[in-house]
Amino acid sequence: MRGERVDLLFVGAGEVFTDGAARSGVAVGVRGGTIAFVGPAAEAPEAAETFDVAGGLLTPGLVDPHTHLVFAGDRAGEYAERATGASYLEIARRGGGIARTMHATRAASVETLVALARPRLDQLLRCGVTTAEVKSGYGLTAADERKMLEVVRRLDAEHPVDLVATFLGAHTVPPDTQRAAYLDAVVGEMIPAVAEAGLAEFCDVFVERGAFTVDEGRRVLEAGLRHGLRPKVHADQLSPGGGAELAAAVGAVSADHLEHVSRGGIEALAKAGTVAVLLPGAAMFLGSDDRAPARALAAAGVPVALSTDCNPGTCHSTNLLLMLTLGMSRLGLSPAEVLDAVTRHAARAVGREAVAGRIAVGRPADLAVFDVPTHRHLPYHFGMLPTRAVFKGGRRVYTGRGPADRRTG
Repeated sequence: MRGERVDLLFVGAGEVFTDGAARSGVAVGVRGGTIAFVGPAAEAPEAAETFDVAGGLLTPGLVDPHTHLVFAGDRAGEYAERATGASYLEIARRGGGIARTMHATRAASVETLVALARPRLDQLLRCGVTTAEVKSGYGLTAADERKMLEVVRRLDAEHPVDLVATFLGAHTVPPDTQRAAYLDAVVGEMIPAVAEAGLAEFCDVFVERGAFTVDEGRRVLEAGLRHGLRPKVHADQLSPGGGAELAAAVGAVSADHLEHVSRGGIEALAKAGTVAVLLPGAAMFLGSDDRAPARALAAAGVPVALSTDCNPGTCHSTNLLLMLTLGMSRLGLSPAEVLDAVTRHAARAVGREAVAGRIAVGRPADLAVFDVPTHRHLPYHFGMLPTRAVFKGGRRVYTGRGPADRRTG
């Protein structure tokens, strides 16, 4: 036995997956909430307590890098309309879409929004998620955007899942506001207020037909940078609009969606080191066969992450494990690539690459245990939740319904 005694030792894993590779015969030890040992089981230190993974899969806690978890109301009627042929843009022009959620969210109190969002976070946790990004963008006034971000702050303090807040005041132009005046408010009022209050780390903008142009997006993101908010971009989702090129030009941490990214956009993202966050559930939910060119992005050297895009209109799902399946079936990624996409690459997409997404000595012990024998079986279990346990900082925060735990000490 080597090293000092640990508080908790994970043994018996069929595979331990991290950094794009699966290893067998590996034990993981935790001391004081931090990973203290990763190595051959025969060399593991003594432990106060052991957790027998019982032939299952041990991974880093998963990271969901793009969500809209805080909202009120629903758009089930719009989903039914789309199923009979109405387009997203057509519904938005009739006052639906983001505007519909905006009205419901504005009318909701902080307490109501917290109560609505908490079960969504619980559902992410049940998928093995220990870190998630959450955007504003359904308030679209200074007071209501701040309200949404205060909900994120409160949930972050109360819930085991670590939350990363993103200001998305530039989600769309609210129907009750003149375009130029609204942009002036986002840049001159909302961004400075959000930054001064420390309510967000990132500033995002939806660059798309019916939302904001590249030039408008640049203005928003540059204002965010002046106030210390790192840029993100909703890019090239419904049409090719130069969003990826903008993301690269401003040094965005991530460019998200990318179903219609250009070849030049891919090359620009690779050069800038921007993470591509792909959201295959959104296109599927919209009834579209548009698919982000994941293989071309990966071949160019762009880190590829996957996310739920959980939101009330275009992907009402908290099942991150389902996105692994779609990442393979619709985007052509491998089992190792889709797991990388919700661990180390997703952590990078939300600025948490130093503390999340990897199993390594010195890192927080954020870990997930799945009742599957290998990493290849996690996306293969289509739509299922084989999560047995989730640990945050070495503390067990979720217990699934799998086989009885074999835990001693």
